[in-house]
Amino acid sequence: MTATRMSFFLAIPALTGAGLYELKDVDTSVVGWGPLAVGTLVSFAVAYAAIAWLLRFVAHHPITVFVWYRLAAGGLLALLLAAGVISAT
Repeated sequence: MTATRMSFFLAIPALTGAGLYELKDVDTSVVGWGPLAVGTLVSFAVAYAAIAWLLRFVAHHPITVFVWYRLAAGGLLALLLAAGVISAT
C-alpha cells in the first residue's frame, strides 16, 4: 500500500510539469481560458476520484487480481499483434 501511494505522489510533479509544458501549445483563440480552466479542474477531480478508488481497492484486495489481468491483457495483445489484427505503430 505504501509503494502504491508513493508511486502516485511521485507522478504529481511529472504530470504537473507535462501539463505546464503543453500549455505553451494551447491556441486560446480556439479554446478560451475559461473552458481550459474548467476542463483542467474536471480532469483533476476525476483523476483524484480514480486514484482514491484505486488506493482503497488495493488496500482491500490482493494484488494478484492485477497480475492476472495484466497477463491476460498482454497475452491478448501479443496474439492480436502476431495475427496482424493490429499493428505496433
